[in-house]
Amino acid sequence: MREAALRSHRQAGLARLYSASALACLLACGVLTGPALAQDVTDVATKVPSGSQMLLAADTLVYNNDNQTVTAIGGVQIDYGGNKLVAQRVVYDRNTKRLVASGNVEIVNSDGTKINSQHIDITDDFADGFVNALRVETPEKAYFAAESAERMGGVLTTFHNGVYTACEPCEDKPDKAPTWRIKARKIIWNGEKKTVRFENANFEFFGFPLAYLPAFEIADPTVKRKSGFLIPSIGYNNRLGVGVKVPYYFALSPTYDLTVTGSGYTKQGFLGEAEWRQRFNNGQYTLKLAGINQQDPGAFRDFAAFPGGYNVNSGPAGDPNKFRGMMGTKGQFAINPRWDFGWDILLQTDKNFSRTYTIEGYNDAVHQSSVYLTGLNDRNYFDVRAMRFQVQENTPDGNVASRSDKQPWVLPSLDYAYIPDMSVAGGQLSFNVNARIIRRDDLDQAYFTPYVPGSGVQRVRGIEGESGRLTAEAEWKRTFTTDGGLQLTPLLALQGDVDYLNASSASLTAVNQMATNVGAADDMRSSFARYMATAGLEMRWPVLFSMTGSSHIVEPMAQVFMRPNEQYVGGLAVPNEDAQSFVFDATTLFERDKFSDYDRVEGGSRANVGFRYSGAYDSGWGTNAIFGQSYQLGGRNSFDSPDLVNAGADSGLETSTSDYVGLVGFSSPSGFSGSLSGRFDEQTFEVRRAEVKAAYSGLPVSLSAKYAFIQAQPLYGFTTDRHEVTLGASTHLAENWRVFGTGTYDLQQSVLVKDGVGFAYNDSCFTYLMTYSESRDINTKEVSQNVGFNLSFRTLGDFGSSQSSIDSIQ
Repeated sequence: MREAALRSHRQAGLARLYSASALACLLACGVLTGPALAQDVTDVATKVPSGSQMLLAADTLVYNNDNQTVTAIGGVQIDYGGNKLVAQRVVYDRNTKRLVASGNVEIVNSDGTKINSQHIDITDDFADGFVNALRVETPEKAYFAAESAERMGGVLTTFHNGVYTACEPCEDKPDKAPTWRIKARKIIWNGEKKTVRFENANFEFFGFPLAYLPAFEIADPTVKRKSGFLIPSIGYNNRLGVGVKVPYYFALSPTYDLTVTGSGYTKQGFLGEAEWRQRFNNGQYTLKLAGINQQDPGAFRDFAAFPGGYNVNSGPAGDPNKFRGMMGTKGQFAINPRWDFGWDILLQTDKNFSRTYTIEGYNDAVHQSSVYLTGLNDRNYFDVRAMRFQVQENTPDGNVASRSDKQPWVLPSLDYAYIPDMSVAGGQLSFNVNARIIRRDDLDQAYFTPYVPGSGVQRVRGIEGESGRLTAEAEWKRTFTTDGGLQLTPLLALQGDVDYLNASSASLTAVNQMATNVGAADDMRSSFARYMATAGLEMRWPVLFSMTGSSHIVEPMAQVFMRPNEQYVGGLAVPNEDAQSFVFDATTLFERDKFSDYDRVEGGSRANVGFRYSGAYDSGWGTNAIFGQSYQLGGRNSFDSPDLVNAGADSGLETSTSDYVGLVGFSSPSGFSGSLSGRFDEQTFEVRRAEVKAAYSGLPVSLSAKYAFIQAQPLYGFTTDRHEVTLGASTHLAENWRVFGTGTYDLQQSVLVKDGVGFAYNDSCFTYLMTYSESRDINTKEVSQNVGFNLSFRTLGDFGSSQSSIDSIQ
């Protein structure tokens, strides 16, 4: 009896030993045959937490000491360190040191990799193995299948008659062919080099063979960075011709890399690009270089716009190869959790190179080069930056219509906002500081003669020379609510400015001419100081109306601001650099200072009166509205006082009683939405400015429409009314297929400014886009055409045009 007990005890210990050995082999097999886990045995060991216990369950365990085998039969389940194995039968042979699992074998590794097979046979030193009817699903949702697979030397895994795809199987039709797949005689997975090589492969698209590929190689799906050629791209532009881009990626280090791109254009020749990227623990930066010797600069010539001359792209007559190039760099670094430092700088041989050749990251119409330091802490904010605005245009330097050479250097601009945590006299106190120094090398003046016949210059948008301003502002406000629900908010504000100006003689001449034309005093000063004190009261009375199926809030509002006149107005003493984009509409009705920035300060006593409304319906509909008017109560009306750019002219505020402004909008649960906003004459209710928007978003159709109207503003440089219509549509032809288009039409000039159409397909593993777009110059009617397409195969790469050219029409 005692001897039987000892024998049973030894067998139980031996079973645990054999089971542990079998488990280790099984786990290694799962790890090493799966593409996501092609690695050394030492790597596997690190994935199992120390002290992990093995859990083994099976219907039957059979120990054969004569044959030196341990067999687990029926519902075998093994769990060890987060790795799991399920099979119908597991056999470990100590003589051959091989482990065999069979019958619906599934291994789920701790990182999520799933391996399915009917039969796994592998040596216990993990170096060699053989698998039948293998299916592998990686955590990245890449899928492999093969009739058989073998592993050699602990490095190479070879799939025989294998299939690879990154498309998820269809749940409803698991036997349906994926959108794309690669069938190959051999698929060789190199766990050391992290590559997947396909030999004698066919690329299938929607189940149909599309291309035969004798041999090609891609990066391991688990690899995010690997040196090699990236997918080429192709596009068309009527000035450049057909262009093909071929990029090569150098994965030099885990923290830095280099991409070199060669582009060939049928009309302009070879363009070279190089981009260096580097990451650090606290930030990153990039450096990009590009250059080309244009073969046909004359393709850019625009004789309609520049008779007898040339634009910035074409070069002077007799210059057969005009070299053009750029250097751009961007960076951002976190000094600490509150402070960031960064830059975005573009240098180029001419002002339109990056836009002409669509240099990614630098091809916007107006590029802002800047160096900045930003701090953010709770409700406090600090930002200082130097800026240079670069207008990428075809107009030659020195041309009257040129904008680029008239842009200023901002050295620097500073914004600081501080809101104390504690209340002051029961209210909220806030401080704002703004400072800027601007230098401009060329006078920015606008010509338009209809205002005063033969007058010439009517606006001076930017002074040639240097100007600076320091502004400090403090505001206090507190809200009181009465028993009847009336909310009263008294407000006190004080703002002070110190300015200086060093204007060129050309600027002084232009200012003198403008003063004569508009009948204003020429009072340009080299330095001055000004202030503005405001005492205000805001009254709001929100009233809630609840009805069956809906609720509505109507909020009558009134504001009164008492303040002195704006200083140095009526003459042309103050350059206006940052308060030119002034628009009076429903969104600015209740602003204390309606000017867009600091160079102009609203003065005189004013009242703003109106109401706000919002409604919510149980059916899901929503409505909103704003309507009101502004009144000049006393003092000088700042919007009727000319400055160098006529900022308040034709604004609707230049009279003591302003135009009416309003906005109404709605939204629906079915996807419909719309809004109507406008400004209306205070006496005749004539429309001065209007914008109508409507949209529907749903299946299978999405629609959008926009109409904008702005009445002529001759004092601001627009001598005729402006009308523009923009339409867009997108329709789903099937679950994954879509057709879309857009167009913008200038009704006043009778010009289709921009239009485009596109066709797209999209699913979880494949995207296709095909677009055609046109743009027209309003004055010359010259047409620019672009054709673009993009094919994107998940895990394989993209082929086609750059994404920016495709996004432009959507």
